[in-house]
Amino acid sequence: MAVKFFGQFLVERGVISRDVLLSAIALQDSVNKSFGAIVQELGFMNSTDIDKVNLAQRSTDMRFGDLAVQMGLLTADQMQQVLKTQSENHLYIGKAIVKVGGLNDDELQHYLAEFKADQSEYVTGRVAIPAGVAHAELWEMMADLTYKMLTRVARLNYRPAPCEVVSRLEEVHIAAAMDFTGDIRCRYIIAASQEVQEQVAKAMLCQEIVSHEPKEVLDDTLMEFINVVCGNIVAKSVQLGMSLDILPPEIIDCSSGMEIPDGYTGLHFPICIADSSQEAAVSIIVYP
Repeated sequence: MAVKFFGQFLVERGVISRDVLLSAIALQDSVNKSFGAIVQELGFMNSTDIDKVNLAQRSTDMRFGDLAVQMGLLTADQMQQVLKTQSENHLYIGKAIVKVGGLNDDELQHYLAEFKADQSEYVTGRVAIPAGVAHAELWEMMADLTYKMLTRVARLNYRPAPCEVVSRLEEVHIAAAMDFTGDIRCRYIIAASQEVQEQVAKAMLCQEIVSHEPKEVLDDTLMEFINVVCGNIVAKSVQLGMSLDILPPEIIDCSSGMEIPDGYTGLHFPICIADSSQEAAVSIIVYP
């Protein structure tokens, strides 16, 4: 058993084809709009102000609407109106599959119940660190901030799997690392598939297509993203009573996997990406 999305679950069970799932996702994408898109449609903010908020999100742990209100670009009432519009018009993947003819309503309810049972052990509201790992609160915060930045900056739709202690990182398309010094020393790694690296590049470069970009540019955007994440971690570590510093990010070779050095503890935070057979991994190598 592993963390899955509902559409992936149905395809693996042979209930629907991958083409049906892709059609449902395309329909879902055409209906579901981001907070920024809705706020612009309603005339509350222009594209320049939206870009300001998107950029500001890279350096603070706040949702778009809350940050826009704090910046004086949106009123609290307007934010609630946008959230209401977003909620009322949201199309869930199950309903989208029904709309494209993959299931009927009764079948949807049946397979939703099976899916919830299958995934019940992974439903949790917080990051859980394995027992016995020192400084668990810090690693929880690191993972939580990474998840938020994957959503708010990289615009990735994902589900996290439980953290696990590992002695080796498996082979991966690309990995970027940043070392922390100060009260705690550790190495933070984001390891990603090509698909995830391109999604990060699109967000960091504000481009819809990045396939023409050279490898060096794509690598730089992943390092820029890890810099954003770790900069936020340093700022938030103060709330835990810790003083941390970061060294410049670097691309590391994980094409054949990587052993965790002796004496270190490897914490692995697997991530399931929607509509992908590949996996992004957020990994932290912790100095004991």
